[in-house]
Amino acid sequence: MYQFARELHLLLVMLSVSLFVFRGALMIADSALLASRVLRILPHVIDTFLLASAAWLVVLLRQYPFVQGWLTAKVVGVIVYIVLGSIALRRGRTRRARLLALAGALITIIYIIGVARHHDALAWLA
Repeated sequence: MYQFARELHLLLVMLSVSLFVFRGALMIADSALLASRVLRILPHVIDTFLLASAAWLVVLLRQYPFVQGWLTAKVVGVIVYIVLGSIALRRGRTRRARLLALAGALITIIYIIGVARHHDALAWLA
């Protein structure tokens, strides 16, 4: 059961990150596709399943945020990523602000992946 939950979670992470990068490229290109109905709804569907798979793994492993430091770091990283992603794709007032937020969100994704791989808040430095 754990292996399936883990593989599902990793698949959903890849889908979510790939779609975010694609949407970021559309933002950079100033494409009207970014406003399409599918690209407004699909990320929410994928991220809902991603969150559900994360909760499933938490229950299976009995490792909880705010108990395990690395999981707390991962949750904080996800919150930072959501805020930066929102600024990058929607809420940024200027192109420069959106580009900086996009870069910050991508760096945050790299950090989150490092935390997940190393089970340490220092991520790639651990």
